[in-house]
Amino acid sequence: MNRLPYLWVALVLLCLAGREAEADPPLAVAPLDSDQAKALQKAWADLLGTPVQITNPLGMKLNLIPPGEFVMGSPESETDRDHDETQHLVKITKPFYLGVYEVTQQQYEKVMGENLSVFQGPTKPVEMVNWDDAVEFSRKLSEQEGVEYRLPTEAEWEYSCRAGTTTAYSFGDDISPLGEYAWYVDNSELTTHPVGELKLNAWGLYDMHGNVWEWCQDWYGPYDLQVVSDPTGPASGEHRVLRGGAFFSLPGGVRAAARVDNQPDLRYHDYGFRLARTIPLSP
Repeated sequence: MNRLPYLWVALVLLCLAGREAEADPPLAVAPLDSDQAKALQKAWADLLGTPVQITNPLGMKLNLIPPGEFVMGSPESETDRDHDETQHLVKITKPFYLGVYEVTQQQYEKVMGENLSVFQGPTKPVEMVNWDDAVEFSRKLSEQEGVEYRLPTEAEWEYSCRAGTTTAYSFGDDISPLGEYAWYVDNSELTTHPVGELKLNAWGLYDMHGNVWEWCQDWYGPYDLQVVSDPTGPASGEHRVLRGGAFFSLPGGVRAAARVDNQPDLRYHDYGFRLARTIPLSP
């Protein structure tokens, strides 16, 4: 029996499988250094045929966040750690876009027709917005542009803030450089500041530490400590999650793992948000 045709078919299938495997970049699995994180971001953008950064008609810049996995929460040894930061493995299975900056007052007013912020300034983050306001802004902008904008999940937020790091802050555990990355109690003069004035993280995001607390999609509750993919938090609750800390926060409050929660209808002068944008994927 001539086995050559069968061997040839097997060889072709192996080659095709190899090409297919090479086509998908690896997942962004923490820990990653800055160069690795940026390279994976670019590789996934190339695979999807989309830019790393897009600018929408409102002038809002958003960066692609690649899929990957990370340990959410903080180790018991971390300074200022809180009881609700229990570490657990999380997988982010879908790429998405996330705002490079917090939503500004100028952008918010163009969509919503009002700006109730205490610290006025067109390029400062909008504040005095509750969770419902942020969701309504997302809905209106989605309707205007025909794409899906939304609040990031709490897991997406922390994953994006860390950008491959496993430390207390996106730049490390040492708080000495914190003022180069975050507006917080020691450098803010107790006011918000225009977005994007300080240093960015490895995925090109500004003000993930400090300036204003950012509403997330999730209800607040204890973490599911199983290995979870794309978690969205509890099915119901009384409070929604905010992340990132604010201009009057102590260093512990602007850590990547720090969480707070509040009623979704409350507005404060340190509550803002940034948007995620869903990337449609073929089934």
